[in-house]
Amino acid sequence: MKVSTQNSELLRQSFGDDFVWGVSTAAFQTEGSCSHDGKGESIWDNFTTRKGKILNGDHAQTACDFYNSYRQDIDLIKQLNIPIFRFSIAWTRILPQGTGQINQHGIDHYNRVIDYCLQVGVEPWVTLYHWDLPQALENKGGWTNRDVVTWFSDYVTICANSFGDRVKNWMVMNEPAVFTGAGYFLGIHAPGRTGLSSFLPAIHHAVLSIVAGAKILRKLCPDANLGTTFSCSHIEPYSAHPRNVSAAKRADALINRLFIEPILGLGYPMDDLPVLKKLHKYFHPGDEDRISFDFDFIGIQNYTREIVKYSFFTPYLSAKLVKAENRGVPLTDMRWEVYPPAIYEVIKKFDAYKGIKKLIITENGAAFPDKVEHHEVHDPKRVEYLQNHLQQVLKAKNEGCKVDGYFVWTLTDNFEWAEGYHPRFGLIYIDFDTQQRIIKSSGKWYAGFLKGEN
Repeated sequence: MKVSTQNSELLRQSFGDDFVWGVSTAAFQTEGSCSHDGKGESIWDNFTTRKGKILNGDHAQTACDFYNSYRQDIDLIKQLNIPIFRFSIAWTRILPQGTGQINQHGIDHYNRVIDYCLQVGVEPWVTLYHWDLPQALENKGGWTNRDVVTWFSDYVTICANSFGDRVKNWMVMNEPAVFTGAGYFLGIHAPGRTGLSSFLPAIHHAVLSIVAGAKILRKLCPDANLGTTFSCSHIEPYSAHPRNVSAAKRADALINRLFIEPILGLGYPMDDLPVLKKLHKYFHPGDEDRISFDFDFIGIQNYTREIVKYSFFTPYLSAKLVKAENRGVPLTDMRWEVYPPAIYEVIKKFDAYKGIKKLIITENGAAFPDKVEHHEVHDPKRVEYLQNHLQQVLKAKNEGCKVDGYFVWTLTDNFEWAEGYHPRFGLIYIDFDTQQRIIKSSGKWYAGFLKGEN
C-alpha cells in the first residue's frame, strides 16, 4: 500500500513522541583514509586488494571521505531533521594492531565526531564492531581464535573509558550472522574463509564477545542504553510440502535465531539445525553462563523476505533460497525482493521472545539506480519503500509490539562491501569522483516526515 505525502504527517504522529528516529552508517563503508593518522589494516582493507573479490575492483580507500568530511555530513543530518546518528568506530583506528598500543589520533578523531554531533544537537549512537576486524588479529586466527574475546574486551574497555562520558547509547556488534556466515563460511566477505571449521568457532566466539563487551559497558557506563543488532529476513517455505516447510525452519534457525537465542539464555537452536551440535567442541566449562546478557534493546535489521525450498545438494542445511529474480517480484539493485510485510513479520517474531525488552529497527532501506538530472536526484521508489515499510512498523506497534525506533540505512551512498559502489542506499547521493553531495527526494521526504510537514 502506497502512502500519499498528504498522509505522512498523520503517519509520523501515529508513532508518538517517544519513538526514536535516526540514520545508520558504518566506519569502513564511509570513512576512507584507510592508512591515515596511524590507522592499522583491517580485514576489509586487505580483502579489497584481492583480485575478483569486489565488484568492479572497487576499494574503500576514499569511500565517502567521512573521516575528513564528518562536519559536512553531520550538518546534513541536522538539516534533514534526523535526531540520531548511528555510526561505528573502526577498531584499527583505536588499536592499529588490534591490541597493545593505543593510537591517540583515533581517539581524538572520534572525540571530534561525538563532540560535533552534540554541538549541533544530533545524538550519537555508537556501534563498536561493524565487521572491520584488525588484520593483525586475523593473522592470529581472528574470530576462530578464542583469544578474540580478550582482544575485543580490551578494545571495548578503551572505547567505554574514552567516549562513555558523552555516548549514552551503544550497540556492541552489527549483524554477527553476516560477518561470520559470509566471512568465515562462504568466503564472499572478509576475511574470505570457508567451511564449518572456521564458521563454528567464529559463531561461538562472536557470541562470547558480544556478552563480554556488553558486561564491560554495563560496568563502565552503568547508565547507558545498551543493545546489539541482528540481521533478520522473513522466511517462508516455497510450498506447503513438508520437506520445504522443514527446510524453511532450518534456514530460519540459521538466519534469524542463531545469535539472538543464546544471548537470551535459550541456547543455540541445535534441535532445528543439528549441525550446530558441533559447536560443543568449542565450549569451555562455564560457557553456558557466558553467552547470555540482558540487553536494554535489540536492534533488528530487515530488508526483504526469503523463499526457501528443500535441497538435497546443500550440505548441512538441505535448503536453498529461491532467488527473487526468478519469482517475478519487484527488486532492488541488490536483487532483493521489495516486500514491506517482511519487516512486520520479523518484528512480530522477535517481539514474541520474552527476554527482549525493546526493539529498534536499526537498519532498513533500499538500493535503487539513482541518477543526477539537473543537479537533483529523484528516487520515488525509495520514498515508496520507506513509506510502506513504516506503515508495517506502525502496524506492529499498534498491535502491541515493543518496537520503539526506526533508523534508515543509510545517510549517504557508500562502499557496499563486496558489491562496491554499484548499489546506492543513501538518502544523499555522492559523486565518488568529486565527493559532491546531493540530497535525494527520499532525503527531503524523510526530513519533512520527521518535522511533520509532508
